[in-house]
Amino acid sequence: MLAATLGAALAFGAPAALAGTAPVSPSGKVIPAAPAKIAGKAAAAPTSQSATWAAGTRAYLVITAPGDSSAVRAAVAANGGTVFSNFDSIGVIVAHSASAGFAATMRGVSGVQQVGATRTSDVPADAYNPALPANPAQSTTPAGEPVRADMSQIKADQAWAVTTGSPSVKVGILDTGVDDQHQDLAPNFNAADSVSCAYGKPDTRAGAWRDVDSHGTHVAGTIAAAKNGKGVVGVAPGVKISAVRVAEPGNSFFFAENTICGFVWAGDHGFKVTNNSYYTDPWQFNCPDNIDQAAIIEGVKRAQEYAEGKGSLQIAAAGNEDYDLAHKTTDSASPNDSTPVTRTITNACLDIPTELPGVVTVAANGSGTSKASFSNFGSGVIDVAAPGSDVYSTIPGGKYGTKSGTSMATPHVVGVAALLASTNPGITPAQLRDKLATQANDIACPSDSRCTGTAANNSFFGEGQVDALKAVGSSPPPGKYFENLADFAINDNATVESPITVSGVSGNAPATLKVGVDIKHTYIGDLRVDLVAPDGTVYNLTNRSGGSTDNIVQTFTVNASSEVANGLWKLRVNDNASADTGKIDAWNLTF
Repeated sequence: MLAATLGAALAFGAPAALAGTAPVSPSGKVIPAAPAKIAGKAAAAPTSQSATWAAGTRAYLVITAPGDSSAVRAAVAANGGTVFSNFDSIGVIVAHSASAGFAATMRGVSGVQQVGATRTSDVPADAYNPALPANPAQSTTPAGEPVRADMSQIKADQAWAVTTGSPSVKVGILDTGVDDQHQDLAPNFNAADSVSCAYGKPDTRAGAWRDVDSHGTHVAGTIAAAKNGKGVVGVAPGVKISAVRVAEPGNSFFFAENTICGFVWAGDHGFKVTNNSYYTDPWQFNCPDNIDQAAIIEGVKRAQEYAEGKGSLQIAAAGNEDYDLAHKTTDSASPNDSTPVTRTITNACLDIPTELPGVVTVAANGSGTSKASFSNFGSGVIDVAAPGSDVYSTIPGGKYGTKSGTSMATPHVVGVAALLASTNPGITPAQLRDKLATQANDIACPSDSRCTGTAANNSFFGEGQVDALKAVGSSPPPGKYFENLADFAINDNATVESPITVSGVSGNAPATLKVGVDIKHTYIGDLRVDLVAPDGTVYNLTNRSGGSTDNIVQTFTVNASSEVANGLWKLRVNDNASADTGKIDAWNLTF
C-alpha cells in the first residue's frame, strides 16, 4: 500500500488504500492521516464526451452469469444508466448512473444477481477523458549497486548465482503505475502488456500505465530492478514487469472496478504473479451483510478466480495498522472517499484482495526476523513475511528513496515467486503457493501475547520469512565459498579483472577448485577468460571459443593444488575484437 512521502509507510486505514501511506513515527506507530480528499467533487466535465458525465454520477457493479450479458446491458441503458465497461468472462458489468434509484431498479431485472455501488463519491469526469500521467525527466542513475540489507536478509544475492529469473516470466504490478523510463527499470519493462485500469476500463494508450504517485515504481524496483551496475537490484532482476495502473490520479484510490479490470487483464496477458500492495477503496473491510459491499466482494472474487484460472497467482499486502485480521471488531476508516464512520464488524468482513481465497497475504518484518511494528497480523490470515522497513528502491524520475510498509514486504515475496516460476516452468498457482510456504524460514513468536501458533506457522509471520536461495532449489555449495557480485565492464580490445580475497582456508587449493563464471557479453568468441592465482599463475578457463554465442554462464573445474588457498584471486577477461562489449556480472570460488 502507498507511502505518502519518502520514508513513509502506507497505512492500512489511510485515505487511499495503499498498503503503506500514512507516516510512521520513530516508534513505528502509524500517525493518523489527514481526511481524504473526496474524489470527483471538484472535477469539471471534460471537453469530449461531456454529455456522458453529470454531477452525481456513481459507479455500480452489476453481477450476472458469465457469458453473453447483452440483455442485462440493455437493461442498464433502459433504466437510467450507461455501460462503462463489461467483463463477460466473469459476468461483471461496470455501470454508471446519476439516478438515485438505479441500483434498486436493476436488482429487479431478470438475470441480475447482485448490484452494488463501488463508491460513496461521484465518478470523476476524468474517467471519460483520462489525462495521461506525466513522463518525468530522468536523473542520472548513480553507478554501483551494492547488495542491500533486505536482499541479503532473504538471500536474494545468493540466489542470483543460481538464477536471476527468466524473461519468459511476466510479473504484473497492480499499483499507482510504474515509471518505465527509469534506467533501473527500463531493461525489464514490458510495455506491450502494460495498461491503465483506472476507472475500471483498460486504457492501452502508451504511457497510460505511468506512475501517478511513487508507490508503484518503488514496488517495481524491489521486484525486478535490473542487475546493471546502477542503483539497486531487484529480487528477480531477470524477469519482465508490466504496469497495471489501478490507482486513480489525484487521490490514488483503488476502487473495485479498477481491481477487477486489473485481475482480468493479468489473466488474459499471462502474468505468472501479480503484486497487490493496496486494499480496495472505499471500504477498509467489505461486509457481506451490506448489499453494496457484497457485490464488491463477489465481483473482485470472480476476477481473482479468473486470473488464477489463467495461471496467475495474486500476492497482497496485509496492511499497516498493527491490527489483528483474525479478530475484527471495528472499522473507523471507511468510507474513505467521503466521511468515515465507526462501525462494528466481524471476521466475515474482508480486506480485499488480501483476504480473498487463493491470495497470498504478506506481513512485514522489521530488522532481521522481528515483526515490523506497523504490520497487520492474524492467525490463519498471514501466509509469509518479508522485509518491509526502510526499503530502498526506485522512484520516478530515475531517483531512489526509502519507504516502509507491508507494501514494501510484498514485492520481496513476489520476486521470490518469480524466481520459483523461473526454475519451475509450468508451475501452477496452487503449486507456487505451496512452494512459497515450504521455502520460508520458520520464525518463532516473540514475547508478545498477541502472537499465537508455533514457530512453523503463527499469527505474526505465517509460514515464516521467504528465502530466495531455498526457493531456487539450492544452498551454498559445500566447502568454503567466496564470490564477487560486483559488475566489471568488458570494453573492446581491453582487459578487466574482478578480485576475490580468500581467507580462512588452510593449506593449498584443491585439485577440483570450482570456478563459477557469469559473464554477460555478446559474441563470446571475442573473449579469453583466465583464473589468476595469488602468486600470479594463470589458469585458462576458455579461449575465444563459442563464436557468436552470447554470455558465459558456466562452472569450470581447475587443478589448483599447487597454489596456496588464501590470498587475492582474480578473474581476468580479455576482449580481443571490436563491436561487442559486456561485463563480468558475478563469479565465485568453491574450495
